[in-house]
Amino acid sequence: MATKKGWKDEYWLMLMYLYLKKPAGVKPLYSRHLIDLAMELHLPPKYLYRKMFQLRRLSTPRLERLWNTYYDKPQKIAKGITMLRQMNGFNNAEEFYEGVEINESFVNDFKPLHTAPDIKPVALVLILDLYFRLTPNTMVKETPEIQELSELTKVSAERIVQVMNIYQCCDPYLVREQQPNDELSEACQRIWQQWGNDNPEDLAAYANQLKDYFK
Repeated sequence: MATKKGWKDEYWLMLMYLYLKKPAGVKPLYSRHLIDLAMELHLPPKYLYRKMFQLRRLSTPRLERLWNTYYDKPQKIAKGITMLRQMNGFNNAEEFYEGVEINESFVNDFKPLHTAPDIKPVALVLILDLYFRLTPNTMVKETPEIQELSELTKVSAERIVQVMNIYQCCDPYLVREQQPNDELSEACQRIWQQWGNDNPEDLAAYANQLKDYFK
């Protein structure tokens, strides 16, 4: 997991810029802008989320000075961030993150699958959550809930049904012949192993937070 040594004080400016985006305030944990910044900095979203609350509370004299200097000067913030991103470290990730312990698992969750670029693992999580809310005979593209999820995630209804068919093969309560290996099977099995046998309330809570990413 990323440690505190992965954090640099210069990042406060980037976090403040995100905080001040309208509507100003602490952004949802899985909002797209927060995830994008987490991926850029190679820091877990939960870590940046906690940092944003520190910024909100102005918990140190340094943060108070930062706030007083920049809070009403968005152009100045943007210029400072541009300069920061032009630093050599942002152009050479290997050197920039040398010696920093990085958790890449969350990064992979928000990247398109290599085998199916039209879908991301986080979308598979939302599909699994919906899977447990439907019965097999309603796992068809015409079902309103599938249409709504397709609109939210920009994943086709046909693709969602395909994923649900794979989940049926993973479901120990159903007797289904194993689907032939395709570009989604491995990723779906991985999501099922992580969430399919766990507390459904935990899955539902996580899926509900993830919806912020797709809005």
